[in-house]
Amino acid sequence: MSPEYIQVGSQYFVGWGTLMLINAVLAQGKNRSGFAWFFISLLLGPIATLILALVHKLPEHQPT
Repeated sequence: MSPEYIQVGSQYFVGWGTLMLINAVLAQGKNRSGFAWFFISLLLGPIATLILALVHKLPEHQPT
């Protein structure tokens, strides 16, 4: 393996991981499970970001 191949692979990994964290925060801002969307982003990546950008914010849960 060439060093360039390893460097590109690590950059891809860091970028995808950052996107997963961004999607988790975005989901929590829309009153959705950040934990669930973190793992959904692992599979869908930028598509998950698009979905989160298009869905409406859920109403806040009122404890009874």
